[in-house]
Amino acid sequence: MLWAVAGVATLGFLIALEIAARRYGLPGPMTSQAQEVIFAPKSGFLLYASMGLMMLVLTWRQRFIALGVAIGIDIVFVLVRWALDAKMSFGNGALWVVLGCAVIALTRRTGNERALLLKGVGLGLLLVTGRKTGDTWLLITSKTRPMVLDPYLAAADHALGNPSWLVGRLVRATGPVGTHLLDWVYAQLAVAAVVVALYQLRKVSVERRFPRHHLVRTFLVIGVVGPAIYMIFPVVGPVFAYGTGAFGTGGEHWAIANLWPDTPPPIGPPHPVLYDEITPRNCMPSLHTAWATAIFIHSRKGPRALRFAGTFWLIATLTATLGFGYHYGVDLIAGVVFALTIEAALRSFDRGWNRAGIQMVAYGTAVFAALLVSYRYLPMEMATHPWVFGPLLLLAMASVIHVYVRTTRLWEPATAPTPRPEPQPEPV
Repeated sequence: MLWAVAGVATLGFLIALEIAARRYGLPGPMTSQAQEVIFAPKSGFLLYASMGLMMLVLTWRQRFIALGVAIGIDIVFVLVRWALDAKMSFGNGALWVVLGCAVIALTRRTGNERALLLKGVGLGLLLVTGRKTGDTWLLITSKTRPMVLDPYLAAADHALGNPSWLVGRLVRATGPVGTHLLDWVYAQLAVAAVVVALYQLRKVSVERRFPRHHLVRTFLVIGVVGPAIYMIFPVVGPVFAYGTGAFGTGGEHWAIANLWPDTPPPIGPPHPVLYDEITPRNCMPSLHTAWATAIFIHSRKGPRALRFAGTFWLIATLTATLGFGYHYGVDLIAGVVFALTIEAALRSFDRGWNRAGIQMVAYGTAVFAALLVSYRYLPMEMATHPWVFGPLLLLAMASVIHVYVRTTRLWEPATAPTPRPEPQPEPV
């Protein structure tokens, strides 16, 4: 019943976004996904990652067959595109295999096996649909929010020492090597999430069931709920509002001033400013920070290599978001609090909303709301008293981290100590 209700709600949400996108003359998430059955996909890596999630419910023999079929279909598509001199891409084969497994589940499976295969297909398609949904959300923010609040965040960011300006200069000093590495990490965040999810769901094919909680749930909820905050607090980011197109981005014709990343913006009374109808208002909170935080949290239970990768991805993502001028420092603080609150809510839901879970979610929500209110109505105070508000912002984030760690540790099953072997008498 829960899966049925979630499926109906998701379908209704996608239809609403499709209608909203069509009002602006662009295809919505459902149309974009349907087009990739034939036309060149936007991200072949993402499609193969989604197929990887779906294959978790298959046996090893079925996985090899599915992968071989996907590669074979992609080879045919590449040859046809090469003959027609069309845009080269890959990933159609992976999508075909996922859709084919849905057909097999409905026509050749029954009972628990049908439900398990359909859950695997749904998990894979949700990953791709989440990406399409995010693109549509970003379009809506740019069309419906002409005024942006960047001057407010730029003023509030003085309390943190303008980290975007500082890290932007550091990234520029690393040259093309550091820039390309960070750009790759930033762009392939979803693939990193799939790697962690594959580890968490590795036993599904054997146990024939999904675990109660895993990274994909948190990843998708962050992507659905986060853009709603964009509508409340529309911000384009330093490289757009104060830059001239560094790293191939920016909007110098709409920029408030040409300052990023060399000169921090002057302290002055902030006010909303008009911006174009193309650039997404996708800064507050930083969802890349929220997603990277979720990856870090879920990688803690893995082997050392996975824990190292989760730590690296978090640090590199934070560096990229600041160093490319996509976010202000205050965005990252809000992103961490947002991610921990979403993660706490999902884990509390699984446990039946006990008192500790409700308190943790309520506290995270209150801190997140307080951050948004302070950024909007106290930016001048934050800019003129950085030694007061800077530590307060960091302390607020640290307090949410502390409450989350303390509460979730209470939920962990107690591990019994390993009994020590009793000494045995030596034979005479």
